[in-house]
Amino acid sequence: MDDELNSLLTPLRDRIDSLDARLLVLLNERAGVALEVGEVKKRFAAPVFRPEREMQVIARLQQLGAQGPLHAEHIASIWREIMAASRALETETTVAFLGPVGTYSELAMASYFGHSVHGLPSPSIDEVFRAVEAGGADFGVAPVENSTEGAVSRTHDLLLESTLTITGEIAVPIHHNLMTRSGSLEGVTRVCAHAQALAQCQGWLSTHAPTLERQAVASNAEAARLAAEDPTLAAIAGDRAATHYGLQVVAALIQDDPHNRTRFVVIGGTPAEPSGRDQTSMILSVKNVPGAMFRVLEPLARHGVSMTRIESRPARSGSWEYFFYIDIEGHRADPKVAVALAELEQTAAFIKILGSYPRSR
Repeated sequence: MDDELNSLLTPLRDRIDSLDARLLVLLNERAGVALEVGEVKKRFAAPVFRPEREMQVIARLQQLGAQGPLHAEHIASIWREIMAASRALETETTVAFLGPVGTYSELAMASYFGHSVHGLPSPSIDEVFRAVEAGGADFGVAPVENSTEGAVSRTHDLLLESTLTITGEIAVPIHHNLMTRSGSLEGVTRVCAHAQALAQCQGWLSTHAPTLERQAVASNAEAARLAAEDPTLAAIAGDRAATHYGLQVVAALIQDDPHNRTRFVVIGGTPAEPSGRDQTSMILSVKNVPGAMFRVLEPLARHGVSMTRIESRPARSGSWEYFFYIDIEGHRADPKVAVALAELEQTAAFIKILGSYPRSR
């Protein structure tokens, strides 16, 4: 049987080896052209990373490969890494994320930029913003909303306060696992996780581990780190954290919503040019008079601009005023969006455009 199996596999493996050699030649040729592009960009002080250009490249290849066995997400994953490696030949890119190693923020960073970047774990979302503002990182990745628990308040507050621009976004599926050093709950008295993760798993915990005390910590990876040191602790985190900290999974996929996702924004870098599939984010407030909100948003409807998201946050002025965080379809340079925004600026009490960038969904 082994001889027959090998006789069938050997010619196929030989073909794969031959294809791999040809692919490597082509990849090196592509990298050489990418270096030439980099030299041209240096002459004009143009940014190395252009998210809208990379999105267009991937979209074109997905169309070309539509009839092949590779799915669209496979093509995107492969070419994201190819382009990340090419960027790394030109310059090292540093990206700050909510640490420690093993968080979903790190996963979002790798999903967006590829693995050929230097990750900078940060102890808080505040430090992610601070690292980019101070020049310690080229970009930052921060969670902005979860499909189960809604807005991440601290990120919203920092977007209001910071001068940084949103230049991209990525949505990451969130798969929570319960993990311990031993792989069981024997002797375990507490479960640690980020407050959002505890909330996303509260139904499962109440049913399957009702006696465990719940403790919120800075991140799920920090919970995994603590659980690796203390056998009385369980952690809620993802597969990356379990592997990195040497923990065993007690129960997998314990999130109450099986379709749980978190959206992350990319901050820093050069504002993105129109890609053809964009989104614009803004913050605004309205005057405290009847019909003010209608008058502010009416230009969007009149000019055919779709609003995809709206969140409110207290203005902390003590007078029951609110800031509204709004996402709309289109780039601020698109004619109809530009006209609508110009009218918004005339009617809103306050408006801040956070950025226009390629949509991830």
